[in-house]
Amino acid sequence: MYSKKPQVMGDSFHEDRDGQHDAPTDTPIQNEESVAAVWMRLRARLRAEVGEDVFNSWFPRMELVEASGGVVHLSVPTKFLKSWVNSHYREKLRRLFQEQNCGVEDVEIIVRVTGQKTLAPRAGRQAAAEASPEPQRASDRAAPADRAAPAADNAGFVGSPLDRRLSFETFLVGQSNAFAHAAAMQVARTQAGDKPLYNPLYIHSSVGLGKTHLCQALVQPVEDSGRRIVYLTAERFMYGFVAALKSQTAIAFKEKLRAIDVLVIDDVQFLTGKSIQQEFCHTLNALIDAGKQVIVASDRPPCDLESIEDRMRSRLQAGLVVEMGTLDEALRVKILEARIALARSHLASFEVRPEVVAWLARNLTANGRDLEGAVNRMLAHATLSGAPLDLATAEAAIKDLIRTREPRKVKIEDIQRLVANHYNVSKSDILSSRRTATVVRPRQIAMYLSKALTLRSLPEIGRRFGGRDHTTVLHAVRKIEGLTGQDLALAGEIDLLKRMLQE
Repeated sequence: MYSKKPQVMGDSFHEDRDGQHDAPTDTPIQNEESVAAVWMRLRARLRAEVGEDVFNSWFPRMELVEASGGVVHLSVPTKFLKSWVNSHYREKLRRLFQEQNCGVEDVEIIVRVTGQKTLAPRAGRQAAAEASPEPQRASDRAAPADRAAPAADNAGFVGSPLDRRLSFETFLVGQSNAFAHAAAMQVARTQAGDKPLYNPLYIHSSVGLGKTHLCQALVQPVEDSGRRIVYLTAERFMYGFVAALKSQTAIAFKEKLRAIDVLVIDDVQFLTGKSIQQEFCHTLNALIDAGKQVIVASDRPPCDLESIEDRMRSRLQAGLVVEMGTLDEALRVKILEARIALARSHLASFEVRPEVVAWLARNLTANGRDLEGAVNRMLAHATLSGAPLDLATAEAAIKDLIRTREPRKVKIEDIQRLVANHYNVSKSDILSSRRTATVVRPRQIAMYLSKALTLRSLPEIGRRFGGRDHTTVLHAVRKIEGLTGQDLALAGEIDLLKRMLQE
């Protein structure tokens, strides 16, 4: 049985509940194991309903904390994520839980604290995920025994599971990722005893553009060179450190991690907690000072990492920072052709006409996962229906992947709030007269988005931005338009902000 009081205590919890105290429902909540199982089934259904791209943007780090009094408490790592989920998906989560008939009538989203207990253990989540037919991130998927094992080095440190299909041979190179690929190859070719040229190597991109593939591709050639390498997600690093503290083996944990030659940390943006960040910073400094190679991957550049201490951000910026931009059309065609060739191992007669491939490449521009999903759907269509894969068939098969629905009405206040959160400045900074670079660029982007996504006139936009003249707004719009044509990174950021505002 559960206690009537939630396990998460403190002011942050009471703020999340907005002072409300829901009465227990008549239907008792099932035991922990049942609720955890319901949560795993619900995650799979949620992935199917909202789509792979949306699910990977907002839900991979959501955890089930507690269920009591008819209320399920779900935790997320940041306040921004909590606010977004509350605004856009809380009602859907509540409905999905209610449909499970498990006694849950309401859902509360809270910000996770370090070391917080969850009802669904990591092993249970992996097992449930593997049992689900829905696709998963390679970094979160346990490797099949006949194909890959968790990365481990000679010091006895066990890393995150690997997918051996993610190799340099299967990584497709285009204009947007050629520099990142070249930097990773240089690390892979370095021999034991050689001093790293770029340290740390920091790779960042939006979701689904290949940074995890590139990070995992490093492991095999580095191992073959005789060096000891560990691949870790930020979540695995945090779990290992907290477990070492609880078991009073923190010194051994540190010694094993510092004994390796190459450390790869993926999804560093999820690294939370002051003590964990301090330990990671100490590890980073120790390895770099000892001439060991460090590779870090994230969904944003170091300067945009929220809640990361300044000294760690500075250390990350001191190395080589490389961005993997949005996939250009030629690269999208190469990815589609590679996935189609792989699909023929399941159906030898599977063929997709060149005009269909070209149409898919023009219309699926978000990331590589959408391209893979499109091929999987067409393969299923060809297998189950036997109909020819013409343009009309392809359009029907992937209609939900192409975002053709009418965008929701966007308010200037929403734009200002989202841009401020994204660039780690305050809304008052954007409306102020400050001229520092960290404020001017977000302000110009917010003005550009206000012109692009609303029907407001330039003078009206100027008034909403602290009473500025319409010529200031026009200058900002032209400035951002010019930069997006030259800077793939900025173009990708603005595209992401537009999608977030229109969802």
